Amino acid sequence: MTFEEFKREELKKPDVRAEYDALEPEFSLMKAMIEARKETGLTQKQLSERTGISQSDISKFESGNGNPSVKTLRRLAAGLGMNLRIEFQPSTRA
Repeated sequence: MTFEEFKREELKKPDVRAEYDALEPEFSLMKAMIEARKETGLTQKQLSERTGISQSDISKFESGNGNPSVKTLRRLAAGLGMNLRIEFQPSTRA
């Protein structure tokens, strides 16, 4: 069984699906950060030098082991030459 097959099977379980869905904002933020850094052609070290945020903290964040503040996210966005936008959207849950 591949990982994707295993994941598909596990996500059929309501409790697993609920936990997975609850982590979606963190996953989206991590993915957006990694994509933005790669689009700008920066390494973690280069972004660290631009922002004063340690490379290890950037790595922790990108791997899901960090919990950056909004202030830190603003610094990362500025280092990438981007603006940070955080928004609330209506819930799709009933």
